[in-house]
Amino acid sequence: MHEFGVTEDGFVLKGFDAVLGDAMERARQMWATLGLKPDLSPTSPLTKVLEAAAHEDAELWKRLEDFYYSAFVATATGDSLDLLGDDVGLTRRNLFATGKVTLTLSGGLPGRTYTVPEGTVVLAPGPGQAFATMEAADLTATAVARKVAVRAFTRGAVGDVPAGSVTEIDPAYRAVLLADLGPADVGVANEESFSGGAAREDDSTYRGRQLGVSRTLWTAEAARQTVLDVDGVIDVLLSDPLGGVDVSQSFFDEFDFGERLFSAERRIGEPYTFDLVVAHEFRWPWRTTEKVPGVYERILEELDRVRPAGVHPNVIEADHIDVGVRARVIVERGSDEAALSAAVRARLAAALDDLRLGGDVLYSGAVRAVVEVPGVLDVQRLHLRRHPPAFGRITFGDVAHQTAVMDAAVGQNLVMKPTELPVFRTDAALHDLELVTP
Repeated sequence: MHEFGVTEDGFVLKGFDAVLGDAMERARQMWATLGLKPDLSPTSPLTKVLEAAAHEDAELWKRLEDFYYSAFVATATGDSLDLLGDDVGLTRRNLFATGKVTLTLSGGLPGRTYTVPEGTVVLAPGPGQAFATMEAADLTATAVARKVAVRAFTRGAVGDVPAGSVTEIDPAYRAVLLADLGPADVGVANEESFSGGAAREDDSTYRGRQLGVSRTLWTAEAARQTVLDVDGVIDVLLSDPLGGVDVSQSFFDEFDFGERLFSAERRIGEPYTFDLVVAHEFRWPWRTTEKVPGVYERILEELDRVRPAGVHPNVIEADHIDVGVRARVIVERGSDEAALSAAVRARLAAALDDLRLGGDVLYSGAVRAVVEVPGVLDVQRLHLRRHPPAFGRITFGDVAHQTAVMDAAVGQNLVMKPTELPVFRTDAALHDLELVTP
């Protein structure tokens, strides 16, 4: 006998065939009490009535199945998923507004190319209306304007600015990234309004955030998830050698908190610290600029909401390692070399985008990414390249980034340390692609 409804294995749906079969069996039993045999042939009026009722009951079973699975994060959708998020204090977030701006060069010198790098911050006048460019733009005296995509730093409708609102490049970024323009200057404007900020994240993204929520107020995993939920954060490495935030230890409740705190003995009133190494998207500034909130400050703000008194995080920026490739690429005859080179770089950036702290850059993955680009026939002499880390950043404070570039041998992977995040930028000077035809 089949079980339907809520069972040990979950909800078993009763389909149309099973519902109709039960209805016909009940009809036979009812007519049998009268000594009669009903006509249940496919074309009989009684069968048609039972089929109509069975269709309605089968739809009701589907609704019951939906209701059952709406109680679980892994299977809930729509409003049901929102209600489950409310239970753990996690609401569905808005998206980032997107649009396009036109970068315009003025006073450019003939023969010189001016590059506005990816991640340049442009501003509208309102609070929270800062945007990062999503691609690099090369401007010359003969090609003075180019449209590039931008994305807001702040979620929500505040980023849906009307046309003509974006009027300047962030002064802090201009001073650092555009300091070598000389007599030239770069202006910015948006001819069309931005959109998308009022939209909300889809069920899949929201469900993933709910599944990652720690149900314990303060553990190592809870601290890690709190930081990962900050916009712009890619990965977190938490170092807590004394176990100060891990209340899940079996001996945690055995300590006298008046004398010994957490899992190690220390003096009364002495603050407890633990280290958080944070990798973030390169477009997000680490420290707050004039209009863009920094990753560092936003992490501290979120941790302050949940940390116990006397427990303090030491937030450290991970070593973001620029990686690139040097290779000889065989392309089809008649190919547009500039467009094909850009396509190869974009494909490599997409292939390496999912790497995390300590994730090695695989030679095989780079080769595969290059040969998958339409128009590429083969790749030879491919070397993975990297900048060294900013020496001593993790342990000894701020030290200038070294400029020497290391080329790995053909076939060799780039091995990353636990505190290093490989970053592949399409406009980086590390790339050396030689495009040749057979």
